[in-house]
Amino acid sequence: MTLHVHEFGPADGRPVVFLHGLSGHGGRWRRFAEQLPGFRVVAPDLRGHGDSTRLPPWTLEQHAADVVDLLDALELDRVPLVGHSFGGATAMHVTAMAPERISRLALLDPSTGLSPVTCEEVALEELEPETWPDLDAARATFADVWRPEAVEVEVPANFVQQPDGQWRRRYSTVMAVAAWSEMARRPVLPPPGMRTLLLPATKADFVSPELVAALRDRLGDDLTVHEVDSGHALYLMLPVEVGALVREFLCEA
Repeated sequence: MTLHVHEFGPADGRPVVFLHGLSGHGGRWRRFAEQLPGFRVVAPDLRGHGDSTRLPPWTLEQHAADVVDLLDALELDRVPLVGHSFGGATAMHVTAMAPERISRLALLDPSTGLSPVTCEEVALEELEPETWPDLDAARATFADVWRPEAVEVEVPANFVQQPDGQWRRRYSTVMAVAAWSEMARRPVLPPPGMRTLLLPATKADFVSPELVAALRDRLGDDLTVHEVDSGHALYLMLPVEVGALVREFLCEA
């Protein structure tokens, strides 16, 4: 397969696919999956991340096509899809590309329809990605905002040492530049009738009122919005609270 896949939970559990955000990897969902007993959590490394291919194209359409190909390879016919940040934008494209393959959609502070000015600024910063002198320094950075158990999953799995001895996260820089361009695009909304949960993080500014309004107009009563008092990485910062919301959504009739 094009995408490297992490799986958590019982092999015979109810399958659900999780998509991580930019700079992340599928292993980030390991601890969060503990909040979903009885579910088989399928969590790929998206293109340009982790152990998946780093080759272009890096468009949202290609990321979505990779996910559909994954569903085919794993013989998953119609499953719930959960996406965080850039993974949320990818998940929205999947529902537009292959709505018959997705039973319901959960968007955790999705990053789409962002300010082009902001996206250009961050894309330029990606040309010189953040580095750390050692892994303890990296742990200290993430420990300021993430739960300790999330940090202990992240650092061993998602850091690589450069020739100069510095450490950086294990994702493609050129893919990340392209991703910020993709996040400045007009949102591609899920089709009418797609049961959708939207969890905006109140301490971040990724989900605009315009996106919420567009989703309400498109989905009506099929949209549930629940604001979470958290920063952008809400499932790593508040795994129990966010896990309860996602679990309730996945289990509802």
